[in-house]
Amino acid sequence: MMNFNVGAPRRANDDARQSRIDAANDLVQRTLAQHGLTAPAMDRLPGGMPSGLPSGLPGGLTAPPRRPAANVPVPKGAQFLQGTHSSAAGARSFRTYVPASAAQGVQGAVTMLHGCTQTAEDFAIGTGMNALAEAHRLIVIYPQQSRGDNAQSCWNWFSAGDQRRGRGEPEILAGLTQSVLDEHAIAPECSFVAGLSAGAAMAVILGAAYGDTFAAVGAHSGLPLGAARDVPSAFAAMAGNGPEPGSAGAAARTIIFHGAADSTVHPMNGVRIAQQALASGARQTIDEEARGTRAGRGYTRRIVTAGGAPQLEHWTIDGLGHAWSGGQPGGSYTDARGPDASAEMIRFFLNHKDL
Repeated sequence: MMNFNVGAPRRANDDARQSRIDAANDLVQRTLAQHGLTAPAMDRLPGGMPSGLPSGLPGGLTAPPRRPAANVPVPKGAQFLQGTHSSAAGARSFRTYVPASAAQGVQGAVTMLHGCTQTAEDFAIGTGMNALAEAHRLIVIYPQQSRGDNAQSCWNWFSAGDQRRGRGEPEILAGLTQSVLDEHAIAPECSFVAGLSAGAAMAVILGAAYGDTFAAVGAHSGLPLGAARDVPSAFAAMAGNGPEPGSAGAAARTIIFHGAADSTVHPMNGVRIAQQALASGARQTIDEEARGTRAGRGYTRRIVTAGGAPQLEHWTIDGLGHAWSGGQPGGSYTDARGPDASAEMIRFFLNHKDL
């Protein structure tokens, strides 16, 4: 969200706002022109992103409009609840999946952050995470970005006001998650966060800013903490031209999935998330990389074990674009071919000591 000086004359505020919109318009038009495309000029700049900015820029230059809420199958004994969390930083709605298997005791919780133009329900269907929740007795939390806070329903990972503890969306999302953890008596070491694209970038931020709430991070097609501070730097980062990542502090354990053919968020961003996750100074004991094949698709998998526990997994998937690997066809931005990112993330989250 753009911040203007309180007390400045209204005309100065309007002029500054229009200047930002004009600059964003020019940036979008120039980027589109490189691909032989055009887009209508924008007239507002909510959430720090131009309203006409295609969520797939730069590379995958089209995206479907935000999908309407889908009907998520709920087996007998399970619940798919609707809630709203409010704090000083703002409010967001969310869905909570409570599996029927929770009656046998809850093993943990996963907060799932959707990508641009997606809904919580769409993301639940596309990732298939609710079925895994049944199998592993997990609570799954699906926050929903507000159109009023970002016109494309993107989490504002590129905004300087949404990258730190105690501020903006990180404060809202961590507080939202903590409320569900408290309700179900789930310890922080059994709380995890994962996301796709903008959701993955926000998951990385949460893992760094709220290590006392999230024990591990799953980043699919995302970007590292601090990759951007505004709209122009977001374009650069998505294209793979972001800055070298600094330390994220005591970064959470991290599993990364990124398509080698992703033209929306360059695969270099997955490499930089991995670099950041390993920059906290933990003594590295094992660093292995191997090639493999799942469902006819090749991949490279890097595994780093630090201090006797898995610290990092980084999967680079051959031929995969900007889509959830092994996802369900009922959701958007999914690729049904393996590896199954959802299953591998849950395995990584729950295996603290061995692989």
